[in-house]
Formats: sequence, structure tokens, C-alpha cells
Amino acid sequence: MLDALSAVVVVTTVGTEEEANSLAEELVGRRHAACVNVLPIRRSVYRWKGKLCEDSEFLLLIKSLEESYPAIEAAIRELHSYELPEILCFDVRQGEARFLKWLADSVTKSASAPDAAG
Repeated sequence: MLDALSAVVVVTTVGTEEEANSLAEELVGRRHAACVNVLPIRRSVYRWKGKLCEDSEFLLLIKSLEESYPAIEAAIRELHSYELPEILCFDVRQGEARFLKWLADSVTKSASAPDAAG
């Protein structure tokens, strides 16, 4: 049984829906992630190179395993359009057992995981 503590959610933001969808499909296609949710962000406010900036972005919630984090980070760096992409990883402390098993099976290269909505 998968320990919930080995499950992670990685977040990143991108500037366009096209880039969000492309990155999500790559991460799932490469089996780095079981599921990626793409959420529109109406407004992001941040400081960049000394200036206050405001943009609309898309947030990606990337559901995976801790062991896949290095590959996720590398793929984001490879495919991302930002000079400095946001890449944050959060441990999952608890989760529904069957969902966690599906997550692990979906990321494991040798498994043939059943489809599930994430």
C-alpha cells in the first residue's frame, strides 16, 4: 500500500492556457504525474526585477510521487516559458487509499493503471 507521505502535489504557474495544457499533457504522457489540474488565475501580483507586476496566469496542480519530483522539475524547466518558473512541492499527509493507489499505478512505468478522474 502506498504511504500517503510519498504522494506529492507540485504547483507551477504559466502565462497561457495553451502552455498549461501542453505542460500538463507532457507530464502525464511521460508518466511523471498521474493527473494535472489546470486552473485559471484571474490575477497574480508579484515583484519581478524590482517592478510590481500583475498578470493573469494558469495554475497547474500536479499530482505525483515524491520519487518523480526531480523529473517533474526537469520537465518544467525544459518546457516552461518563464525565466524563473514557480516550482513548489507539497507533501500529501493523508488521502483516500484507492486514489493513492491509482496515483502510484499511474506514475509507475511498469503499471497499467485504470483511468480515473483526478
